[in-house]
Amino acid sequence: MHLRPTHFIDAPFAYPDGEVVRLAGGLQWFAAYEVIAAGNRRIVPLSDIARLGERAATLHARIIAPRAPWVLGARTLRFDQPHVAGILNVTPDSFSDGGAHVDDPAGAAAAGMAMAAAGAAVIDIGGESTRPGATLVWEEDEARRVAPVVERLARAGALVSVDTRKAAVMEAGLAAGAGIVNDVSALLWDDRAMEIVARAGAPVVLMHSPDPKAGGHGRPAYRDVVTEVFDWLEARIDAVVAAGVDRARIMVDPGIGFGKSLSDNLALLNGLPIFHGLGCPIMLGVSRKRMIGALDNEAPVAERLGGSIALAVAGAQAGVQSLRVHDVAATMQALRVWRGLRDRALAGTS
Repeated sequence: MHLRPTHFIDAPFAYPDGEVVRLAGGLQWFAAYEVIAAGNRRIVPLSDIARLGERAATLHARIIAPRAPWVLGARTLRFDQPHVAGILNVTPDSFSDGGAHVDDPAGAAAAGMAMAAAGAAVIDIGGESTRPGATLVWEEDEARRVAPVVERLARAGALVSVDTRKAAVMEAGLAAGAGIVNDVSALLWDDRAMEIVARAGAPVVLMHSPDPKAGGHGRPAYRDVVTEVFDWLEARIDAVVAAGVDRARIMVDPGIGFGKSLSDNLALLNGLPIFHGLGCPIMLGVSRKRMIGALDNEAPVAERLGGSIALAVAGAQAGVQSLRVHDVAATMQALRVWRGLRDRALAGTS
């Protein structure tokens, strides 16, 4: 069984107690679920959840529970409203901005601090491209790219995540001051990665891909991509928790673009609220991705800002807590306007 929150509402005060609930302690309220079970789908009001059994009760409890903030030294990352993670690549070949900051730690750090000044809560630093067909980077080279930038940003007071699938790079990034590990392979690519994260006690982002050991870009035939990705992430969370990582320190990412067709990606974006049933904060990474070009006459990477903003706002509407983006200032402006609309609605005015 799966539950997808639906029937989102703007004015919860207009409903009797118990008829609407807050989504994951955030800014969205909803009044019903789409229940997906045994190949069937139906809409049920919240009052019927108690009749649907233990699995439904577990999912409902996860969906409405506020997400505990991550306290990381002097910094606290809260999840009661969406925040932005700014993408900072120090690679020669990333699909969007590869080469801009290669072999220039000071320049990369300055770019990261500009993102922080524009409103990014986290700076996500990557030293290896994960686009389809990208060249594998030797772990020591990747660590040498990443660690000096992490160190500068952390010293300047920024909250940094290290975007890597390699244990040695995780170690180097954490030692340099990173607070979070963001792994596109969900700690499956490197056999030592799980141990590193568990021992460090660092929060971790687990992203779905169909073949993490092979790079994450295989193309399976999904019967129901939304529930299959959910089930994969649920099993992965259980495995990571069993290895010693606190569930409250796990974030999930449905992996838009990784081993998914355009149709799959659109289904995942429309189904995003279902992933609150995992009980973890959600990261959404859609900035400048190919699906935007596919929907807009093959618009090149540099001309995908409008689509990126549209998808970021759609993520906020679905209760996503972390939006991983290239264009921090523009996304922050969109979120501030969205937040203004939500505040006005929740204040009881039309």
